[in-house]
Amino acid sequence: MTLSSGSATAALAATNPWAVVPSLGNLDAYISAANRLPMLTHEEEQSYARRLREHNDVEAAGRLVMSHLRLVISISRQYLGYGLPHGDLIQEGNIGLMKAVKRFDPDQGVRLVSYAMHWIKAEIHEYILKNWRMVKVATTKAQRKLFFNLRSMKQGFKTDAQDTHRNSLSDLEIDQVASQLHVKREEVIEMETRMSGGDVLLDPSPPDDGEQAFGPIAYLADASHEPTAVIESHQRDMLASDGIATALASLDERGRRIVEERWLKVNDDGSGGMTLHELAAVYGVSAERIRQIEVAAMKKMRKALSAYV
Repeated sequence: MTLSSGSATAALAATNPWAVVPSLGNLDAYISAANRLPMLTHEEEQSYARRLREHNDVEAAGRLVMSHLRLVISISRQYLGYGLPHGDLIQEGNIGLMKAVKRFDPDQGVRLVSYAMHWIKAEIHEYILKNWRMVKVATTKAQRKLFFNLRSMKQGFKTDAQDTHRNSLSDLEIDQVASQLHVKREEVIEMETRMSGGDVLLDPSPPDDGEQAFGPIAYLADASHEPTAVIESHQRDMLASDGIATALASLDERGRRIVEERWLKVNDDGSGGMTLHELAAVYGVSAERIRQIEVAAMKKMRKALSAYV
């Protein structure tokens, strides 16, 4: 249900706060509505969690999720510095929240808010690592920890030094990061290099002035392994071997020799085969007759080669 006015929203919230749904496409309205949803007491949380666990109550699951939407919004704000849309971060965090609700055990003695934080952050982390760079910058658990901590620590170093324009770490700062995160100095340097490298468009858009754009795709592409080129190359090989042999076999002896002498033989000096007049002398006929025999033979060969095209 989409509400078109603030008064209607307020009236609905007064009667049923769980039914407040913001206008589609408006992130601010979503955040405002999520922050107005009531928080659950410990007893309510336990009751809903048991209903979900014992009876697979979807409504109870919905109450648990909606009461913690503000937690996802709060956590997602911590990751705005990666240049990804806030709405997408919230969406991924909500997925983590739903996973936490599904796995939550009310008998463990912890509140859902504490349990869900891990799942929300894990889902947002995964989204950032998949989308921040085309090539993954962190694949192992240790690299992920270094990736997320190095960024925040670099911001701290810039603030302390009152130099917000400096991008690289000094040798002393690299040693401090390695010591605090219990990693090797070389790993810090490698991760900083990965993070500082920007993405390059393989196939850039043409510039406004109409000039031809040039990108890595121009010299990275291997046309020889392009599927169409592979098929065409295979067809040419078949024509040059089996196709020509089959076509020649369909001719009589005289027609086959004329074609071979005219088109398939090369002299030692690199020149072509016999001329029409030379073949006419061999067979004791006119050059025009040799040409007619050649035309008929070529027509018959093209028909035989059509099976290979």
